[in-house]
Amino acid sequence: MVLKAFKKENIKYIILFIFILFISIFILPVSVPIILALLTAIVIEPVVKFTQRVFKWKRKPAVITNFIFFLTIISALLYFIVTKLISQLLYTSKVIPYHLNSLTGIWINIQNNVFQYTEGLPLEVVQSIQDKFNATLTSMKDALLDLLSYSNISALLTNIPEFLINFIVFIIALFLFMLDLENLSQKFFFFLKDGTAEKVRVMTSSVKKVTIGFMKAQILASFIILGVSLIGLLFIVPFKIAIIMSLVIWIIDVIPILGSIAVLAPWAGYLFLVGDTVFATKLTVLAIILLIIRRAVEPKLMGSQMGISPLAILIAMFIGAKLFGFLGFLIGPLVVILFITAREAGMIRLNFKL
Repeated sequence: MVLKAFKKENIKYIILFIFILFISIFILPVSVPIILALLTAIVIEPVVKFTQRVFKWKRKPAVITNFIFFLTIISALLYFIVTKLISQLLYTSKVIPYHLNSLTGIWINIQNNVFQYTEGLPLEVVQSIQDKFNATLTSMKDALLDLLSYSNISALLTNIPEFLINFIVFIIALFLFMLDLENLSQKFFFFLKDGTAEKVRVMTSSVKKVTIGFMKAQILASFIILGVSLIGLLFIVPFKIAIIMSLVIWIIDVIPILGSIAVLAPWAGYLFLVGDTVFATKLTVLAIILLIIRRAVEPKLMGSQMGISPLAILIAMFIGAKLFGFLGFLIGPLVVILFITAREAGMIRLNFKL
């Protein structure tokens, strides 16, 4: 009797769990371009509706207009990135012999200073320090050769066709999803009971609200970073360079995974390599300050804009970062958002007491 009740009440949940597990393991990894296209279409959908409402257009012209606009932005970004990358590679290939000679000179000076400071120490200590220096130099050389090895370069080149295919699939799928998103939504809700459909609508509405709050929080935090980076760079570099680099930091900082450290760390690292340690130290200090401000301000802004406790956001970001690295700063809050919206929609019930 118990087994029969178990089958009636829980067999559908077991089947659903197995189906979701199968999708997660076998289907999702090979469907990334299509999933990204669907998510992008959902994000662009409010803009499509706004275009329809303002210009009194039917859906198809509004979709085509927004798709062309989106495609233009993506094409311009790709063109800018590729041309800059190629020009930077050509420039690097020209100046790298000079920098290698400079690094050799810097390395010799460091060794001479070390030998000067270790003068008078036992021979075994001096030999140990010299061996450490030689091992460090060898590991750096091996790492550079490994990075520029034939296998890595050929692997990068072989990934280009796959990227192009995925990009083409993404673009085509995005256009088709944008055209048919309303019909897909209706078909999706057709398979749900009235009560379940209402819960999903409530959850979707909450997720949209929280997503908008998240975007507002990121933009506000990026403006704070823009102000601090501009003030800091004005003490380090000339006015014109400070304006340009603070704007670059601001644009990059909007991307949560990258942040200002993606600009300042390579800049400081390059200056360390060429021997300008004072300039590099100043940039490193600025990068640390911006990182501290970002991590201190972000939870508060996200909590106020998203309607979620800043402590919950902070804990979610910390645990997410520990489990998933940089991506955890996004995954952690996303899990909290989905859990809270599902609970508010009645899809998850926690009515127990200890």
